[in-house]
Amino acid sequence: MLFVFVTVMIKAQLPETDLWLFKIKSKDGQVQLTEGKNFTARKGYDNQPYFTPDDKSILYVNIREDNQSDVYSYQISKGVSVQLTKTKVSEYSPQYTPDNRFLTCVVVESDSAQRIWQYHTDGNFIKCLTEGIDSIGYYSWLSTDTLLYYKLTEPHSLQMNFTISGKNVWICNSPVRAFKKFGGNEFMYAIKDSVNIQYRLYNTVTQKSTVYAIHKSDSEDFVIHPQYGLVKSEGTQLLHYDVSTKAWLTLFDLSSYGIKKITRFAFDSKSKQLVVVDNN
Repeated sequence: MLFVFVTVMIKAQLPETDLWLFKIKSKDGQVQLTEGKNFTARKGYDNQPYFTPDDKSILYVNIREDNQSDVYSYQISKGVSVQLTKTKVSEYSPQYTPDNRFLTCVVVESDSAQRIWQYHTDGNFIKCLTEGIDSIGYYSWLSTDTLLYYKLTEPHSLQMNFTISGKNVWICNSPVRAFKKFGGNEFMYAIKDSVNIQYRLYNTVTQKSTVYAIHKSDSEDFVIHPQYGLVKSEGTQLLHYDVSTKAWLTLFDLSSYGIKKITRFAFDSKSKQLVVVDNN
């Protein structure tokens, strides 16, 4: 998912980010990270990682000296990255559609419009999926025909679009950039103010939301893990929310690897691998 920084950040210095891959192993009842590897290890912007459905590759966004953003695929077993998209536009936030048939990205078009495009999994363009919607920053698929997206017009808002009917539903203003399917008819999103981030569950049937957790932080990135539930990044740590005690507990601390600040991160489908973005 992408917050639009293209028109602003191109003129400024892009953040220095690296991607780290870890293996997750259990030992004596404890979960540990092993074999940490910085697989980008260069000056520049490498960000927005996403495991492919077979867990064999990591899609990510790479920006080089020409400020062109393209999607690359890191092939884990070979330890090499392959460029997928080679276009005149800039692609961000690569992810697969829920049926695993296609790749989608937020694309900054030549006229600065930001829409979602669909590609074959080899990176070849198919079509624009959101002709009637502009200013998309981040997005997440709830189903093959239901899309959550962060709209960049003021005030910034989270909205849900039914792609077949075209129906659009406003969810909230001032959302964070992460929002994830929670299971069944629910998804999790969060609202931030100057002090706290409030995590909420939204039911798509009742169209109502309830408070799930609160954390005093400005760190926006989180995922939903099948075992640990809500997991968020905070400094050099990944924290998970314990529903029974209503406490935030440390899941992993990556400071020993020299990582300075975790932003985006992702687990593979079997929870055997973890990829994190380190903001240098």
